[in-house]
Amino acid sequence: MEPVIDEKTWLQSVLHLMGLDAEIKAVQPPDPKDIHTWLEISAADLSETQLELLLGREGATLDALQFLLNTTMNLQSEMDNQRAYTLELAGYRQKRREELARIAWDAASQVRQSGEEFVFGSLSAAERRQIHVLLQDEPDLDTFSRGKEPERRLVVCLKASTSEGSHDQAD
Repeated sequence: MEPVIDEKTWLQSVLHLMGLDAEIKAVQPPDPKDIHTWLEISAADLSETQLELLLGREGATLDALQFLLNTTMNLQSEMDNQRAYTLELAGYRQKRREELARIAWDAASQVRQSGEEFVFGSLSAAERRQIHVLLQDEPDLDTFSRGKEPERRLVVCLKASTSEGSHDQAD
């Protein structure tokens, strides 16, 4: 059986294979309710070009690396023992969370004013989930996801309009 390595060592190895050497440290999640383990890749150790490479277009490379980290670290763990990891780089995740919150509240306002559903553009499953959670306690609004990847879209609508048709499950 292969020796078990920790998440920081695994991530350090992957970055090294990518030709990147950066410090990895565990940090506190920005939201105290967040149960993920947050790991930060030190931007101070990377050039601007390396940062752009590691982030990728709209965070796609960072998302992929985070997916691989979560999958690899939980591969042989029982469901009850699995941990969720969030990778942070140069404040990207925190800025994106703030941006998603602003967009979500704008969408909620628009739905309330117009009465029509609001369909978001392309979002990752994690981003759709963030907005679902953010708006879940709004008594007059409902959120759901429609379609199949890669065309899956998040929809915000008035609660009364959700009975008019069936919806896919939330992410």
